[in-house]
Amino acid sequence: MRIIAGKYRGRKLKSPPSLQTRPTSDRLRETLFNILAPRIEGARFLDLCAGSGAVGIEALSRGAAHVTFVDRSRKMYALIETNLKSLDVSDDEIEVVSKEALEFLRKRAKQEEVPFDIIFFDPPYAMDYEAVLDYIGEQATRTLAESGVVIVEHHRKRDLKDEVGGLKRYRMLKQGDSCLSFYEAS
Repeated sequence: MRIIAGKYRGRKLKSPPSLQTRPTSDRLRETLFNILAPRIEGARFLDLCAGSGAVGIEALSRGAAHVTFVDRSRKMYALIETNLKSLDVSDDEIEVVSKEALEFLRKRAKQEEVPFDIIFFDPPYAMDYEAVLDYIGEQATRTLAESGVVIVEHHRKRDLKDEVGGLKRYRMLKQGDSCLSFYEAS
């Protein structure tokens, strides 16, 4: 895997050693960031179920002010740390957390932290998306900035709701077996 654009352009990232973690393809990442281009500069970005951290690192490379990486796996946590160290990313630009996605969101909502401008949620395809998406929708005012966006990567055959709590899907993009669903506050 490599960084596609920005200050880390062309730099290589270490990939997960097993096929249990499905990294977002370079092509899909490029499409995603072409869509997000007007929103990314100075954004607070959450890479939820981050895996190798490639999506969040791409956001940093393209000008995001801060990225929070969350993954439940200790191995993925270590891989994210390794990739960030190889790029010499400043600690004030990042936070790396080893927690379940829903547990992280619940704890964060209680602390009344600054909301995210962009949330990218890419769980394993077999995971229950609805619980996390429902929670983000219910807590949209605490979790998501006023003009923020939630992007969910899922298998193209998996149907997600058009409306979830305070979120409404406004765009869906299919590429290969993957699909990106874009949500904003309704």
